[in-house]
Amino acid sequence: MKKAVFESICNDLEDILETKNIRKLPKTYELIGDILIIYISDELSQWKREIGNTYLKNFKRVKTVLRKGYISGEYRKPNFEYLAGNGTDTVHIENKIKFKLDLSKVMFSSGNIEERQRMSGIPKKGEKVIDMFAGIGYFSIPMAYHSHAYVTAIEKNPQAFYYLKENIRLNRVEDRIKAINTDCREFSGKGDRVIMGYIQKTNEFLEKAFEIVKKGGIIHYHQTVVEKLYPDAIYSEINTINKNYEIISMRKVKKFSPGVWHIVADIKAI
Repeated sequence: MKKAVFESICNDLEDILETKNIRKLPKTYELIGDILIIYISDELSQWKREIGNTYLKNFKRVKTVLRKGYISGEYRKPNFEYLAGNGTDTVHIENKIKFKLDLSKVMFSSGNIEERQRMSGIPKKGEKVIDMFAGIGYFSIPMAYHSHAYVTAIEKNPQAFYYLKENIRLNRVEDRIKAINTDCREFSGKGDRVIMGYIQKTNEFLEKAFEIVKKGGIIHYHQTVVEKLYPDAIYSEINTINKNYEIISMRKVKKFSPGVWHIVADIKAI
């Protein structure tokens, strides 16, 4: 956050908060489209509305302020608290891609931007890609748009699937993406590349990934792992399912929680 903006926020709140609480105001934030997400500690909860309105006032081109919450359930639903502004629907633009979404219904992790950018340039033109957990098109759309890959985008969550179809239309890649609203375990077919952009329970779907990837193809396996167990725990999960593979690369995407990383392993099926 720019120093001048934070100073203005502090000045606006100095008649409401004591100096010790001014120091606890968030200096970092997440911006998704025109929606600002901030972390407010429990100590500041009683002033959360005043804080939300003050941040809204001081950020140009922001229409809504949400309090950072948690992601839960099979469908990775966000639990943000509305603080100020108008509406939770937005269009987020990155890497020339437009992502339409409603943050009260579906998640968006701005911390994964480098991985989305990397994946947008990985496929060869015309490659057949299967995205097992397409969501609103996080990986599917950049790959179809930038690399002209042909993508089968599978998404089980009806709400995420709605925005997936909207984003396919919005980015004009209808001719390169086939969207399917089903459980990826019900899918049959083969791809040159399989995307597993899901975390925490991804290993439960790894057998299916090996089933649908062509020999010599690549699986992009996302997972969470305790830092002290990295990378051995990832090799162990893969070995449990299939030993005919080669790790092309493995990298940390971002911190998931204290001592836990979100990682991605590029696995070649041999």
